[in-house]
Amino acid sequence: MRIDGQRFGGACSCGKTHEMTTKLSVIEAGALLHFNDYLNELELDGDHLCVIYDKNTYEAVPADRRPKAMQEIILDPQGLHANEFSTAEVFEQMVGGITMIAGVGGGTINDIARFCGYKLGLPLISIPTAASCDAFGSDVAAMTWEGLKKSISCLSPVLVVADLDIIKAAPADLILSGIGDMLGKFIALAEWKIAHAVTGEAFCQEIHDIMDEAVTNIMTNCKKAQDGDDDAVAQVMYGLLMSGIAMQMFGNSRPASGAEHHISHFIEIETEAFGERSDASHGEKVGVGTILASAEYHRLAQIEDITPYVIPYQKWDNEWVRNYVGDRLYEPTLKEHENDALAKVTPEALIANWPKIRHIVAQIPTAEALYETMAQLGAKRSLSDIGISEDKLPELLNNSPLARNRLTLMRMRRMMNLEV
Repeated sequence: MRIDGQRFGGACSCGKTHEMTTKLSVIEAGALLHFNDYLNELELDGDHLCVIYDKNTYEAVPADRRPKAMQEIILDPQGLHANEFSTAEVFEQMVGGITMIAGVGGGTINDIARFCGYKLGLPLISIPTAASCDAFGSDVAAMTWEGLKKSISCLSPVLVVADLDIIKAAPADLILSGIGDMLGKFIALAEWKIAHAVTGEAFCQEIHDIMDEAVTNIMTNCKKAQDGDDDAVAQVMYGLLMSGIAMQMFGNSRPASGAEHHISHFIEIETEAFGERSDASHGEKVGVGTILASAEYHRLAQIEDITPYVIPYQKWDNEWVRNYVGDRLYEPTLKEHENDALAKVTPEALIANWPKIRHIVAQIPTAEALYETMAQLGAKRSLSDIGISEDKLPELLNNSPLARNRLTLMRMRRMMNLEV
């Protein structure tokens, strides 16, 4: 299966011209055996290539399928995160004369490679070793920077090579992570449409439809893929790559990340007052966040007239923020929310658009349907499954918007005087 990235670029009915860096994505068994052929097809210089692995992904790729490289950098996977420390380690190790970077692994390795390539002005190749996330084809690096989760606009790959032999052999929990990450798009797409309705935020129907098709494709094929069916695994990988292409077209992660991701990010940044942590993967936490967000949104949508509950916008109280997130995260959090996305919402706009919001929420799969799908997969589907106390739910719903300054319905709850 080949995806010609260039057909997604150009002038669009939304009024924008979508820029596409990714020229080709290949999803095939044995794809890495033909790596040099793809380089030649795209007229890329592979003689001065730096390939970044961690020890696990290096061992996951058979020797005859590892791209021939001028330099291989193999990072220690223990405690590895896409942050200022791992990228500094790559910069320190990299030799002179490198003209292209490839990341071989999951989301973390590819985000590290993406950031480093962007900073050095070098083209990027993405080589996923598991169907674990949707970031392989995007231009966004999910980084932990100064302790805060950030989506940093970076660099899209010119080439993505997904060798299904390697992807199928990956640990089962990795594909579950990718599926959890993708099911979150049901929430993210709803958030995007709601923000467009309430504030006129930029929206592209073409990108929306690409993402909607991708998540529907995942929903259809996830059980067979988890059982190892070749075609279904390929379809899941296709959905993940199309999600990345959608982000690349828009220029940020808006089409792919909403309150469900913010719940995951909030747990990951470990604010001082929250007091709990989770060792679950990002995608597993997103999957749980998707169920939680769906349940809350469908609960809110039962309210026919929101008028009696709407209150004026109020900024976060800085002293409360300091006490809640702690000194380590205080300044980064204030900077993140310097121009609060919620400030664009007026009580009048929220009330006027409430019928439309209810209609949009009605299109999100129910929490019960999502729970059942994930139960069939054996995936994590509750807070306790990811090591978080169930009584933390109200705190997560109220405070997870601290993780990212993006307009979501979860954020709009700050303008609704409701019991959690």
